[in-house]
Amino acid sequence: MSRPPLAAQLHLDAQRRIRLSGRQFDRPAQTRVITIANQKGGVGKTTTTVNLAAALAQSGLNVLVLDNDPQGNASTALGVEHRSGTPSIYEVLVDGAPMAEAVQQCPDVPRLLCVPATIDLSGAEIELVSLVARETRLRNALDAYLQHRAATGQARIDYVLVDCPPSLGLLTVNAFVVGHEVLIPIQCEYYALEGLSQLLKTIQLIQAHLNPELHVSTILLTMFDARTNLAQQVAAEVREHFPEVTLKTTVPRSVRISEAPSYGQTVMTYDPGSTGALAYLEAARELTEQGRPQTSTDEQASTRHAPASPHGPFAVAASTSHDQHAQERLEPGSHQEDQ
Repeated sequence: MSRPPLAAQLHLDAQRRIRLSGRQFDRPAQTRVITIANQKGGVGKTTTTVNLAAALAQSGLNVLVLDNDPQGNASTALGVEHRSGTPSIYEVLVDGAPMAEAVQQCPDVPRLLCVPATIDLSGAEIELVSLVARETRLRNALDAYLQHRAATGQARIDYVLVDCPPSLGLLTVNAFVVGHEVLIPIQCEYYALEGLSQLLKTIQLIQAHLNPELHVSTILLTMFDARTNLAQQVAAEVREHFPEVTLKTTVPRSVRISEAPSYGQTVMTYDPGSTGALAYLEAARELTEQGRPQTSTDEQASTRHAPASPHGPFAVAASTSHDQHAQERLEPGSHQEDQ
């Protein structure tokens, strides 16, 4: 006999509490740099970034969040200062300032660091156009910061999570170039699927021209409502086309998740026993298990860095195919703003 939805959720939460309570996650063999991206707005990019970061940090890992979105919502949720004039990712990208000068400690989570975004970042798209190496400025800054930490005897950063704006402009290009992996949050509604093909093609262009190591490693289903057929259908379709990278964990719609940023917190500190917090903790556990070292062979390495190549309506050509993309270029004006 099946349980009613509420009873089933309570049972699932109880299982998660038992399984995850006080658990320390394994450190990756090297720093994992994950870009959280989706050009559609409102799918949970920032929410996913800050809550995964907090979950990883609470589980014993050193985490750095790069808030690359001019709205600065990740900075708000992490409780770090981001008023105009605060050293931020704008100074790092546009002025070439050392990232170490902009890093702040999250007040609620000891192992969690953040490079905030201020309102100044809203003009960076235009200012970056005329700068040298405009697509690689964030990567160069992060590499220098990680080397600085190693040289000064500071603990290694285990995870770098990059929050992106809902567009495909130069800020997002920088986020794709700095990342080794892409995590795509997908809202469990039909419209959220429509822009996925364009996003995958953009990632393919980045692979071909700027960052061959970039690959889609993770898809996370967000705002999932098990009571609706639509959410179930969207989840089933995503899992059918992306079976290897879609996390088993889904993040439900949750009032607690929505309330937490208004208190300058993530749901992980605002209400750690809530369904939303437990879901993000479970997703973080899955993420760390994806990063477990594998046998190092050329074949596995090439597979690990290959782009997702699903069949069906979301199919994209392999990154080695240049027939239709050889002449395409990442022009700063070619991005699609979210409507």
